[in-house]
Amino acid sequence: MKLTLIFSLTTLVIGINQSVTASTVDTGQNRCYGNSGEITCPQPGRPFYGQDAQYKSGTPSYRDEGDGTVTALETGLMWSKAVDKRKVGLKEAERVAQKMTLGGHTDWRVPNIKELYSLIDFRGYVGFSRGNRFGEVPSNAIPFINTHYFDFRYGDTDAQERYIDAQWLSSTKYVSTTMNGAETLFGVNFADGRIKGYGFSRPGRQRGEKKFFVRYVRGNRYGKNHFVDNGDGTVTDQSNGMTWMQSDSNKAMNWEEALSYAEKSNYAGQDDWRLPNAKELQYIVDYSRSPDTSYSPAIDPIFHTTAITNEAGKQDFPYYWTSTTHLDGPRPGANAIYIAFGRALGKMRSKIMDVHGAGAQRSDPKTGRGGNWHGPQGDTQRVRNYVRLVRGGAVKISTTASGREPINYPSRLDEYRPPSDRGSWQQGGGNRDRRSETRAPFGRPGFIERLDRDGDGKVSRSEFDGPKERFGFHDSNNDGYLTDDEAPQGPPPGGGRPPRRIGD
Repeated sequence: MKLTLIFSLTTLVIGINQSVTASTVDTGQNRCYGNSGEITCPQPGRPFYGQDAQYKSGTPSYRDEGDGTVTALETGLMWSKAVDKRKVGLKEAERVAQKMTLGGHTDWRVPNIKELYSLIDFRGYVGFSRGNRFGEVPSNAIPFINTHYFDFRYGDTDAQERYIDAQWLSSTKYVSTTMNGAETLFGVNFADGRIKGYGFSRPGRQRGEKKFFVRYVRGNRYGKNHFVDNGDGTVTDQSNGMTWMQSDSNKAMNWEEALSYAEKSNYAGQDDWRLPNAKELQYIVDYSRSPDTSYSPAIDPIFHTTAITNEAGKQDFPYYWTSTTHLDGPRPGANAIYIAFGRALGKMRSKIMDVHGAGAQRSDPKTGRGGNWHGPQGDTQRVRNYVRLVRGGAVKISTTASGREPINYPSRLDEYRPPSDRGSWQQGGGNRDRRSETRAPFGRPGFIERLDRDGDGKVSRSEFDGPKERFGFHDSNNDGYLTDDEAPQGPPPGGGRPPRRIGD
């Protein structure tokens, strides 16, 4: 792929009286990943080339004003630095904002979902512990926000919360409903790196309004698109200078295929198309639209979107891959982020429903069969998702991302957990044997190495040498493969299964 270097300016003139007012903030991701873990960043033409770490846009940069506020230099937004231990609902947060005089300013507000998401940093890691699933924070967990500038809290496990119950509030309400009719608003979870729609009312026996942590904001609103149809099958967003393919891929593919599709694309006379990162793709979501209200995807109708039939047999719209890897679970690097432009489905109590909302950000395994359901809300795992490519904007090829670039965020891990046991994914890519990418700190020693005849870092049903009926028992995510975290270790205590990947 040839990339025309675009000057990294926050303000870029495009014609007369038309200008880019803000660049889309980079995700911060600075390491490369294959299907099952960290790799050395590939060269052009090689598998997995063109992923998030290999392109740089508006690097997240902040200035601590010394008065309890932090300015985000790329967006110009000013944020409150502290976070109150007490969670609040939307109405109370709006009352607090009206009375705030922090830093001598009186124009504070609850951020919308695009403003709030601009703070997410995908150098975070959900963490993984084989011990108590909802107990103490895993020692290798890292928040998805820069804790050098922003105070952060995990969920209060002493109050019977999960540590991943660290959802931050936005003012953006879902125009439809989730969970079979619940009024919903969007939030960002900075503990597990996801956008989700949350019902206003708590489920089950927990009565009252859903409560969140809150980070207040002031300044020009970020995320307002200005789309122009270029007449050649492309659309330019004049708010940030990015040009998008007007149509999508018209077919689903796995993550590696999506990166290759971008690398080989030559469209509208341009060959510098790329797979968008998570923030770039989320930036074009139109949260005023949904399949159940506008009968459309959550995107401006200037775009053309392939209709699909979803797992419930209804007409819907796809999930779209991003170039950003999501670090979660026992195999950090095995999942990539997608944005749901249609319903974000889950299966609960055997019923398929929109559980997260159109415009949610989740993640899927990069490879596998798909068709599984996962996590507390039974997220559908499609594995093969659609693609909408982008080019331009304040973006340039990274010449430093190598898989060994030092991680200097967060710089105050000791405030949250011991800085030891940071996890093998942080140790650098090097030229490791590919099988080491899937190695977890538990599992029967040598299980994968002994049975993995095709070298893909996992054991298929045909490679398994145990009793056939035991394969399904150990395959806890039902993907047709056994990985280190699912490796047999003798009779499971009490007949239980290995723990599953945590999901919000």
